Amino acid sequence: MKDTDTKKLLFQFTEHLKVLNRSPATIKAYAGNVRRYLTENETKNIKAVTRVDIETYAAAFYDKNKNKRYSTGTICMKIRSLKRFFEYLEQANIIFINPMEYIFEPKKDKTIPRNILTGKEMGKLLDQPNLGTRTGIRDRAVLEVFYSTGIRLSELCNLSIYDADLQGRMLRINHGKGSKDRVVPLGRHAIRFLREYISKVRPHLSRKNRKSRILFINQLGRPLSKQVVSIMIRNSAQKAKITKKVSAHVLRHTFASMLVKNGANVVAVQKMLGHRYLKTTQGYITGLGVDLKKAHKKSHPREKDKINRKSSKPKIKRMRPEYASRKP
Repeated sequence: MKDTDTKKLLFQFTEHLKVLNRSPATIKAYAGNVRRYLTENETKNIKAVTRVDIETYAAAFYDKNKNKRYSTGTICMKIRSLKRFFEYLEQANIIFINPMEYIFEPKKDKTIPRNILTGKEMGKLLDQPNLGTRTGIRDRAVLEVFYSTGIRLSELCNLSIYDADLQGRMLRINHGKGSKDRVVPLGRHAIRFLREYISKVRPHLSRKNRKSRILFINQLGRPLSKQVVSIMIRNSAQKAKITKKVSAHVLRHTFASMLVKNGANVVAVQKMLGHRYLKTTQGYITGLGVDLKKAHKKSHPREKDKINRKSSKPKIKRMRPEYASRKP
C-alpha cells in the first residue's frame, strides 16, 4: 500500500473519530495501532485484507515465545482499533466485506486493583513535599487533590483556576474521559493547601506567563506536564520508603478503595470517579474483600427489627404429629 494512500486513510479515520467526539488519547491509540498493522503487514490493497490475515496477525499477540508478551488489555485495544477502522471503511463504502466482523476481543481477566496504599502509607506520601518551598506547597496541593477527588492524571493537568470552588468545596472536571464533565467534592485538607497555593504560590510562578489560566503550573508559568507530575509522585513515594509502585492511577484506586471500605454508596463513588459503567466501580468491592455480611446486617431493614424470639419460633413439635400420621 502506498504511503500516500495510508496517510489519506488514516487522516480520514482520525477525522471520523473526532466527529464521534472520541478523546485525543483514544484517537492517538487507534491511529497508532492501525498504522502499525498496515506497516508491519505491508498492506498494499486494503480491499484484499481477509479474516484469515487478521487472525494470523492477532495470533502473534498470544505467542509466549515472542520477546514481547502483550497483556489482555493491550490485545483488546489493538483488536478494537482495527475493528473501528474497518467499520469506518465499510461505512464509507471503501470496502464491501468487513474482515473484522467476526473477530472478537479476548475476555479480560478479573483483576484486583494492585498497589493500593494504606492510610499510613498515604499519610507518609503526603508529608514528603517540602512546605518551606513554593514548589513543595504546589506539590502537596497536587497530592491532596489526587487523594481527595480520585481525579485522573490528565484531568488534573487540565484544571483551570476557575474549576476550583474553594468556598463551595467543589472541583469541576471538564472534558474528562469520554469528554464528560463532572463535579466532585473537595476535602478540607485539599482546600487548605489549594488556598495556600492559589493565594501565595501561583501568583509568583505565573510572573512570566500572566495569561495562563491552568491551575497547576511550573516555575516558567507553563502547565505542569503529566510526566513532571508522575515523576513527583514517584520521587515522593521513594522518599517515603514505600516499596509499592506508586502512580497517579494508584492514588485514584486508593481514593476509591478508601471510600468503599468505609461504606460509601457505590453509585456515588461511580459518579466521583467518572466511570461510565457501574460494574467498573463494583470491581473495587469484589477486589477489596469488603465484609458483605457485616454490610448486610448493618443496612438491611429486616436485620434491624426487634424480634420477639419466643413468639416467632416455629412450632415444630406441634407440626410433627401431623406429618407422622401420614403414610407414604
